[in-house]
Amino acid sequence: MSQLIPVRTGEELNAGVLETYLRTKIEELPEGTLQINQFGTGASNLTYALKIGSWEGVLRRPPLGPVAPKAHDMEREFVILKDLHPLFPLAPKPYFFSSDESIAGSPFFVMERRHGVLVDTEFPKGIEATRELGKSLSELMVDTLVRLHDVPYKGTALEKLSRPEGFMERQVHGWIGRYHRAKTDDIPEVRLLTEWLEKNLPASPDPTVIHYDFKLNNSLFSSDLKEMTGLFDWEMTTIGDPLADLGAAMSYWMEEDDPEPLKKGMGKPSVTASGIFYTRKQFIESYAKKSGRDTANIHYYTTFATFKLAVICQQIYYRFKKGQTNDQRFARFGPYTEILIQHALRLAQKG
Repeated sequence: MSQLIPVRTGEELNAGVLETYLRTKIEELPEGTLQINQFGTGASNLTYALKIGSWEGVLRRPPLGPVAPKAHDMEREFVILKDLHPLFPLAPKPYFFSSDESIAGSPFFVMERRHGVLVDTEFPKGIEATRELGKSLSELMVDTLVRLHDVPYKGTALEKLSRPEGFMERQVHGWIGRYHRAKTDDIPEVRLLTEWLEKNLPASPDPTVIHYDFKLNNSLFSSDLKEMTGLFDWEMTTIGDPLADLGAAMSYWMEEDDPEPLKKGMGKPSVTASGIFYTRKQFIESYAKKSGRDTANIHYYTTFATFKLAVICQQIYYRFKKGQTNDQRFARFGPYTEILIQHALRLAQKG
């Protein structure tokens, strides 16, 4: 969750309607007038900070305009959090889900507000960027992922919402299909890359809970950066291949020696590229040691994750190019999609 900004033009909520509705759903809200701000980062779902007196909450709804099939399912994310929060407290507690589109313009849910320090493209003021700190944060991320993959999900809603059998095969074919449905420009490398992905599918280990969007800027930390206070964006969570989750995490984990277009394609690079954090290899080795899982095929998963990230960018760019959103931040997603596709093909060919 990023720092707060005023609500962007065109993405406003009706504060009076929403406040009235909140008071029917959440008992003992204090007196006061609803204040609404927006979380500044994120290019997918719209996320708002709500405050009435001493009470704070977070509202999540899909982006404006048409969305990809099965994407941005607010009810699914709510159900996941409802069952996951007691088992994995870093997941925020959800309050309620609503399908009433007259309240926020679409289905939405409200959850608790977590506070903490965001670490994204730079460290907070007053924090010294040392190798010791980079190692500590790297290990904290590894430990959190290992802990998530150990969550006992049997008997929860997660099990009912998921189909772990054939997970990777569905993922690969599904994301290839998503790319073609959102295609805007011709990228020659796509054909070779998707053929490689289809031909080299590995056998999956036992399934676990996976976050599938696990990254530094989806986390909040204590002021001394020694503990995580919250993990967010559970939209893609399911029961599936834990190595796919690790691969997805590594697609976001930039390194100091990565190509400049890869690091800076979306603006300022992540702090993980500063040289004080683990390399992807060190992260993977630490995960393998702590989880006991065989990561011999991780190369496939990191390649697929890079392609998946490219498809997500392409879907966002498609919405922008088709005039479904006027957010000018999304204009750069087209060129970055091509950078990611080319990088994924290089990864595949190296393997």
